[in-house]
Amino acid sequence: MSDRNNPMQPIVPFEPVSSAQLTVRSGWTAQIKWDGVRMLTYWDGAATRLVNRRLNDKTLQYPEFARASDYIAARSAILDGELIAMNRERPSFHEIMRRDRARKSDTISRGVAGVPVTYMVFDVLYCEGEWLTDKPLRERQAVLRSLLKAHPQVQLVADHDDPAALLAVMKSHRMEGIVTKDLDSRYLIGGKDGRWMKHKIDRDLAAGVGGVTLQGGIVNALLLGLYDEAGCFCYIGHAGAGKLTHEDYRSLTARLPELRIARKPFANRTEREREAVWIAPDRVAVKVNYLEWTTGGTLRHPVLQGFLDAGAADCSFAQPE
Repeated sequence: MSDRNNPMQPIVPFEPVSSAQLTVRSGWTAQIKWDGVRMLTYWDGAATRLVNRRLNDKTLQYPEFARASDYIAARSAILDGELIAMNRERPSFHEIMRRDRARKSDTISRGVAGVPVTYMVFDVLYCEGEWLTDKPLRERQAVLRSLLKAHPQVQLVADHDDPAALLAVMKSHRMEGIVTKDLDSRYLIGGKDGRWMKHKIDRDLAAGVGGVTLQGGIVNALLLGLYDEAGCFCYIGHAGAGKLTHEDYRSLTARLPELRIARKPFANRTEREREAVWIAPDRVAVKVNYLEWTTGGTLRHPVLQGFLDAGAADCSFAQPE
């Protein structure tokens, strides 16, 4: 919950509900769903903080946005948006994770130089000492348009009045999908309901890693799982293909001594049990794209997209697809 007396206390953002059915409604708008990292910017007139939806401070990882006065024309504000990094053709979750997971100052500096990031802003929650969360989205957007300064790495997310056409364009460009929003919707801090709806083209999920296999002493594949309602960790398949680099695998290999556990963490039978190295499943998580679920309860054609800042609660069967 938010602290109305302390607006710079980080809050959990309003989340859209997944929907396979695209419904065209009067008084709604459609926006591109960027394949990036949700990020709120807190500006109190003196200091800037960037905090993700899990309430982790990411200000150090993105120093190019650490001076909000460069892009906010107000003495105080809270912005909601998404940080994205591009590959040659489209936003890349793998590329933004290279920036998001950086910890050392030299790695962060190389990331700023080598992986440019854009802040796609779509909402404002607080401005000039006033909470705007009880105002309808259309009014918050009007404030946001007057609030953002011209900045090469900050953009206002565009509205589109034809969600079907926008979704078709996203499919043609192999983008992630769209979000549709009720222009009369208030911003529900820490909430999730059908006033915002996401329509994803690719199927993906957050999965915990309960084991790895090695080749030449280096991790080459991950054994994936999800938590069920009873808290049991269930095997859903293994994957090695995707966007993880040799450097990513080497980094995970170096962490194995601290992650390794003696017993299999999965409640059910897995593939590659004889060659697997078991690891604590609540320590490493990944984003996985997949084609469909098999009748055996595993993912068909899982493709690794990148490591996630996620916990056990995120890696469950209950997560929206």
